[in-house]
Amino acid sequence: MNDTRDLPGDPPRQRKLAQMLRVDHAGEYGAARIYAGQLAVLRNNPCAAVIRGMAEQERRHLETFEALVKGNRVRPTALMPLWHVAGFALGAATALLGEKAAMACTVAVESVIDAHYANQEAALGVGDEALKATIARFRQEEKEHHDTGLAHGAEEAPGYGLLISAIKTATRMAIWLSIRV
Repeated sequence: MNDTRDLPGDPPRQRKLAQMLRVDHAGEYGAARIYAGQLAVLRNNPCAAVIRGMAEQERRHLETFEALVKGNRVRPTALMPLWHVAGFALGAATALLGEKAAMACTVAVESVIDAHYANQEAALGVGDEALKATIARFRQEEKEHHDTGLAHGAEEAPGYGLLISAIKTATRMAIWLSIRV
């Protein structure tokens, strides 16, 4: 993945690439499901247009990773059925708490994804320029989603600190599981 020497016990490059693609595919799928859940609840809310815009970007991210997973013959995570339900449920639940809580969900998830993508960018090296550029572009769009959430009152959500802490923890766990399962 990078141009430094691997240490004994490090997984081979192809396995690292497969893990990256698997987790990123799962993450973009989960994000699309979160926005679907939010839109199911907030479809007539004035913030729905903003959520639809972010959802459209996530859909394009997902399409990109679906093509990369297929093109590299990578097995998607076995947890896709769980992420299908959990993503939608998280989106719907936060939206039921109000548009500010939905935006807090976006802030929490995107802050974890920003760090995740930054780690992946740093790990990629010679021969991985195209994937690195894709991840960098998606990372920038995820940062925009984060900032959009803040601009739309995320920090005013009831129980903001507890809410984002719980969602960040769940997101980190989903990443950890999707890499491995």
